[in-house]
Amino acid sequence: MPWPAAVDFLAPLAPWFDGARRELPWRAQDLDAPHADPYAVLVSELMLQQTQVATVVPYFLRWLDRFPTPQTLAAADEDSVHKAWEGLGYYRRARFLKAAATVVAAQGWPEDLAGLTELPGLGPYTAAAVGALAFQWPTPALDGNAFRVLARLLLLEGEPRERAAELREWLVPALRAHGPSRLTQALMELGATACQATPACGRCPLADRCEALRQERTREIPPVAKRARQHTAELWLLALEAEGRYLLHPPAASGLLAGLWRWPTLDAAALPATAGPASGLRAWPGWTQVYTHRREAVSPLHLQRERAFPAPEGLLWVSRAELGALPLGKRDQRLRDLLATSGAPPLTAPEPAALLQALGVTAIQKRESI
Repeated sequence: MPWPAAVDFLAPLAPWFDGARRELPWRAQDLDAPHADPYAVLVSELMLQQTQVATVVPYFLRWLDRFPTPQTLAAADEDSVHKAWEGLGYYRRARFLKAAATVVAAQGWPEDLAGLTELPGLGPYTAAAVGALAFQWPTPALDGNAFRVLARLLLLEGEPRERAAELREWLVPALRAHGPSRLTQALMELGATACQATPACGRCPLADRCEALRQERTREIPPVAKRARQHTAELWLLALEAEGRYLLHPPAASGLLAGLWRWPTLDAAALPATAGPASGLRAWPGWTQVYTHRREAVSPLHLQRERAFPAPEGLLWVSRAELGALPLGKRDQRLRDLLATSGAPPLTAPEPAALLQALGVTAIQKRESI
């Protein structure tokens, strides 16, 4: 580890952060004492995983208003938890947060980093961040911003995460000297506001000691990670209504949209459209829904039937009044909102009989002449 001593090397960060820090609702005003509300730190850290600060702030405020303590979250039902998280994405974070709060409500906060790591959903980074920000433990928390800052400062070749253990060991004395909460947040703040993918080196308090800047290599360090290839799909997103009720999939226990109610989706390749208006159908312009590893070309449809029938396997009837209270993902929220608008008969769409058949209601259709 041929790096300069972290205590002196990172010393300018502490006073810089005191003057440059953004005011965020989960940040303690006193950075020299343990956080007054460790639960707020836990909520913010889970919400901030793969989500931008500007998006998280209103969700955080609403969450703390609805679930102000680990005890209130532990006692909440899963639908209300997912409803409060609705639109934030990566919904398993909400389930992990509730599970962690349940442990804390029953047993109290862990007394060391190992105990935090055992809480549901807390990996090495999140546990270390909660330790440093909530309890002032010298537990180095390295997120993407911190890795980028340190890679440039120390001119780390290759993927800096591969040297995480060395970097954590190097950081511990600096955390003890300058304060775990202050220095941890200062590293993150520097990466979020100045040392971004395209750095603003003139705003950096460490520019005079940055080896990547000295060698004019800030644009190539750290290397850009290769993104996983996204799968693509074209689908019909169907709101099937009868007698004031809608057919939806209830929440699954696992998977991309676990914990959320979903509209039925039908593979557009297997269910081609036919030209001309179809009775009982209305549609709206489609859109592309992007997930981490998947892109969906979504075509929303509303099919109105006069009489209800037994729900096919895997689907449940939900009343119009209940629909607004159900937790839905962004894609499914969008169709729910569209139902309140007029729409129009589709120029091309599958025949209603084909949609019903694809949902598994062929026999019912014939028997009841739907």
